[in-house]
Amino acid sequence: MEIDRFQPLRSRTGALFLLGILAALPVGVEGLPQATGGTPQATACPDAQRLVRGSEGVAADIRYLADDALEGREAGTRGARCAADYLAEAFAEAGLEPAAPGGSYFQTFPIRAGSTLGTGNLLRVGATTYEAESDWIPFGFAAPGETTAPMIYGGHGISRPGDANDTYPHLDLEGKIVVLEDGDPRTHSGQSLYANPHFKATVAAGRGAAGVLVLLPEGANLPDLTFETRASLGVPVAAVRGAAADALRSAARQGESATIRFDAAPREVQARNVAALLPGSDPELRDEVVILGAHYDHLGLGGQGSMSPDETGTVHNGADDNASGTAALLEVARSLASAPMRPARSVLFLAFTGEEKGLWGSAYYVREPLVPIDLTVAMLNMDMVGRLEEGGLMVFGVGTAEEWLDVLETANHASGAPLNIATSPDGFGPSDHSSFYGEGIPVLHFFTNTHEDYHRPSDDWQKIDEAGVERVAALVREVALELAGGSGAHDVTLTAVSGAGNPHGGPLPEGDRDSRVSSGYGPYLGTIPDMTPSDFGVRLTGVREGSPAQDAGLRKGDVIVLFAGKEITDLYAYTYALRDQKPGDEVEIEVERDGERVTLKAVLGERR
Repeated sequence: MEIDRFQPLRSRTGALFLLGILAALPVGVEGLPQATGGTPQATACPDAQRLVRGSEGVAADIRYLADDALEGREAGTRGARCAADYLAEAFAEAGLEPAAPGGSYFQTFPIRAGSTLGTGNLLRVGATTYEAESDWIPFGFAAPGETTAPMIYGGHGISRPGDANDTYPHLDLEGKIVVLEDGDPRTHSGQSLYANPHFKATVAAGRGAAGVLVLLPEGANLPDLTFETRASLGVPVAAVRGAAADALRSAARQGESATIRFDAAPREVQARNVAALLPGSDPELRDEVVILGAHYDHLGLGGQGSMSPDETGTVHNGADDNASGTAALLEVARSLASAPMRPARSVLFLAFTGEEKGLWGSAYYVREPLVPIDLTVAMLNMDMVGRLEEGGLMVFGVGTAEEWLDVLETANHASGAPLNIATSPDGFGPSDHSSFYGEGIPVLHFFTNTHEDYHRPSDDWQKIDEAGVERVAALVREVALELAGGSGAHDVTLTAVSGAGNPHGGPLPEGDRDSRVSSGYGPYLGTIPDMTPSDFGVRLTGVREGSPAQDAGLRKGDVIVLFAGKEITDLYAYTYALRDQKPGDEVEIEVERDGERVTLKAVLGERR
């Protein structure tokens, strides 16, 4: 079936993607018997043969990866470790070579796994000392140390321009411990960007506050430090509940002083990409690789990344997102490895972790590639390919190489069951291919569209179109053969196209990892931020062609450290600073570039 070269792709739309980078997703410890709330669990991985119940191939892979026993495969957890072990064993059984250092299938890298609370924590007002972990607890992004300062009550800590009763912007927070109510009373749910304690604390710290205490509503639980992945804000920030919250509210209104001492330290664990190699057969081409990838992590037990926030603590199995893409990856690996003839070029299979955190695994790979980036021919990414059924397949990235449309059309005819394919030129997007396109590598992203089960506990294996996954895998196999060279396939050389735009859809929202939809109207700059945590600032993976960022002179590799006069410590600070502006505003942006500070000016556009 011929590809419709003019049919635009519909991005994942609606409220499904509004959480994005602002969600502080929970992180556990890989291989340790710890889950939400500290519930003991067995550390041994579940028996695959028992879980798959006689299924084979794609069906077996999805049933294992999306079983409750893997607890949602959140990056850094026991479930993710078990998933990675399963993938490594599958690659080995297929006859693929380990591609990571030391003859291993695992490319390991550290990730933030919350904070560890020490024993020296103190919250005292007058003669009253409040009990840590009972009355109060520091947030995981709080800075350690001790502070004594007068308190000031700031209501909900939200500025409402145009409101005659908007007093918060006029309070003098300098050197004070600001006491704030949790939530946003002007929204139906009480939740919004402005309700986020991290946002409130960032604003207060920017105004010189010495510390922040957030008063939780009646019956609320104290936050769990093991869920925190964000860097320290530089000031003490704590959550207070119950009778202690009532007492602190009254004391803050009276301007009494408080002493806060935080004793907590960040904790790191090792996360793992799984890497396997099918060596090429041509002596002159085998050093070059075609990369096939899919992320195997999901949301674990839910939390702020879930579209069902009331079901926190319930396993989010992610059968479509992305057990389906991972199963397709294994299917292609088995098919190519068992073929009578090997491709001329090598094929590198990568199963990424940390995609749901902000493309962590793929971003790490392009920084520490197992094969030099300049020897990487292309990257083919499969993410959510499990709901084909009667619908069509979406393929993003066809604008990243001049030959992609012809390659797709040839591969589709050769796949044995041609698909109805819609295309988009955009090479940047909400999945791991974006990390590779940021390095100038041609990419394709295969996707069967979103659905009502996205990021919900209901995304289970029973709803997967397994035959559809096999058809997508067959197409990807043929594309890989077109690129790598094989029996009956062409030796295609791709001509990369940089800055491929997205004429059919909205721009990638800055600071929003999950940009599968536009986040609505608002200021637009056109930067592509590196979503992995950094010590300070926001590094840019790239900028969009024709965007205000490009017009201002921003470029790949710049690290934004100041935006409109506000210090940019991390992605959250960048998001807050950008959303505080309006389309048409001219802003100064200070970046670190080649060891120097450079100041640029940009006029913000409008996101639609």
